This record gives sequence, structure tokens and C-alpha cells, in this order.
Amino acid sequence: MSARERGLNIGLASLLLVVPLAAAYFGEPYYLTLATRIAILSIAAVGLNFALGLGGLVSFGHAAYFGLGGYAAGILANHALNGQAILAWPMEIGGTTFMPAIWLVAVLVAALTAFLIGMLSLRTTGVYFIMITLAFAQMLYYFAVSWPAYGGEDGLPVYVRNSFPGLNTFDPVQFFLISFAALMVSLAIFSVLRNSNFGLALRASRQNAGRLESLGIEVFRLRLTAFVVSGAITGLAGALYADLNRFVSPQMLSWHMSGEIMVFVILGGVGRLFGPVAGAALYIFLEQSLGEVSDYWQVFLGLLLLCVVLFARGGLIGTVLDRRNG
Repeated sequence: MSARERGLNIGLASLLLVVPLAAAYFGEPYYLTLATRIAILSIAAVGLNFALGLGGLVSFGHAAYFGLGGYAAGILANHALNGQAILAWPMEIGGTTFMPAIWLVAVLVAALTAFLIGMLSLRTTGVYFIMITLAFAQMLYYFAVSWPAYGGEDGLPVYVRNSFPGLNTFDPVQFFLISFAALMVSLAIFSVLRNSNFGLALRASRQNAGRLESLGIEVFRLRLTAFVVSGAITGLAGALYADLNRFVSPQMLSWHMSGEIMVFVILGGVGRLFGPVAGAALYIFLEQSLGEVSDYWQVFLGLLLLCVVLFARGGLIGTVLDRRNG
């Protein structure tokens, strides 16, 4: 990473931290909520960026892990409130509102699902891989729609926000700081793995998988590991998103959500460390500003996305760095 990009990343992190805190200080909690949403959606995009940006795995089903993380949080909190056990046999398992425990369950459920989906989908490439990941996500979406025990199509309300040791999670500032810290940890994991031997091999598999196989590196296992890590990070984002909204619905599993997460990565810059953050922030900004002008604001988003794909493949981060270098 160049010194310019490192400086830009520090600037973006500082803006995401300082601006919402200043808004809360001046009595504008709405902007604090938007910043929290940006931070959480950025985590989901970091997960996809790991698979797409490093491994070249164009997954159109990452809403599956996002939604599963959300349902894990919602179901655990719901059972903790009503006192009913989630599982009575062979051992009794109850709910919880303890945030770290919920995150662990969300990450494990998403990782296990990513492993099972990856075992099948990673045996294909190209458009077949895209369609298989989409198909699995849609299967989970329709399962959630037809699951009356947890709200079905109407979704599952979470009447309290889950707890974190020593903090008041109902305080918007403190919940934002939790989400921001989770984002920084996710970015740190991405950075460490990208610069490790594992990350170098994963990027090499995107360029020439056959040559990597000839060196004795099993590409399938490499990609499967990346896919599982990617799903786990996205599952964490889903759990936080459920806490933010205090509501979980099948829409978190829909292909629209998968598309949004992919748009974040493409807009910000595929493979860039802070690309997901820049992309999510730009998307939320356009949604809020253009949404007030027209109900069809996605048309303008589509035009912008088209321009990025055709003329600025480095995304927002790459474009800014190129202008500085120029």
C-alpha cells in the first residue's frame, strides 16, 4: 500500500469517527444513525471484498450470511426475552442478549453455511458460480419467508438491544463506537490476511490457478478458506444490523441485499482496504440526498455504477489516488 493510500484511509476512518460524534454533540442524532449504518454495511462489504477483491470470487449470494447473522441475533434475543429454550434435546440451549456471545454464534453459523455452500459452488467457475451462490441465498430467503415461528414474511422484532459489558448499547453514541470498533477489527483482519502468504496465494489463484496448482498449492482449499472467512465477517455485520434496527426480516437474505453489498465494493474499489467504507458511505449519501428528489434515485446510482465500471475500475479510492498522482 502506498503512503498516499494509507493517508487517504486514515482520513476516511477519521471522518467516519469524528463527523457522527460531532453531529451527536450538536444534537443531530439522525446523522449518527446514518454513520452507524455505514459502519455496519461496510463490515458486510469487507467480507465480500475478501472473496471478490482478493480471490476474484464473484459471489451474488452474500446476503445469505448477512441475513443468517441477523436471524441468529434476533432468535437468540427473542428466546432470551420469552424464556423459551431454542433447543430442548439432547441438551437445553436458551437465548441470550449478551452481544459477544451473539456475535460468536452469528459468525459460526455464517461460516458453517459458507463452508457448505462453498463446497458445492467453488467446484464451478464464472457465471455458474454466480448463479449457484444466488440460488442458495434465495433458498434461504424463501425458507425465512415460510418460517412462521420467527415471523415469516413479516419479520421478527427484537424489542431490546443486546448488551455489551460496561456499555449502554441503547445510547446511540456508544452503539456507534461498538460498530466502528468492529469495522476497524474487520479491516485489520483483511489487511493482515491480504499481506500474508495466504493472501498472496489467494491473489495468485485469481491470476493463474493452474500455475499455483503446479507448485503444490491446492487452490480449491485456498478458495474455500477465503469463502468461509468472507461469510463469517458478513455474518457479524448481519448481527450488528439486527441490533441497529431491532428487527430482522427476510429482506436481509434477498438478492437485493446481495446486490447492494456488491455495489459498495465496486463503488469504493475492488480489493482496496477502505473501498467498502468509501462505497457504503457514497451509497448512503446518494440514497439520502437523491431519495428526497426522486423515488427513482437508483437510476442515477446505476449511471454512476456504469461510469465506475467503464472508466474508473479502481472505484472511488482508485480515482482519488490517480488524481493525486497526476
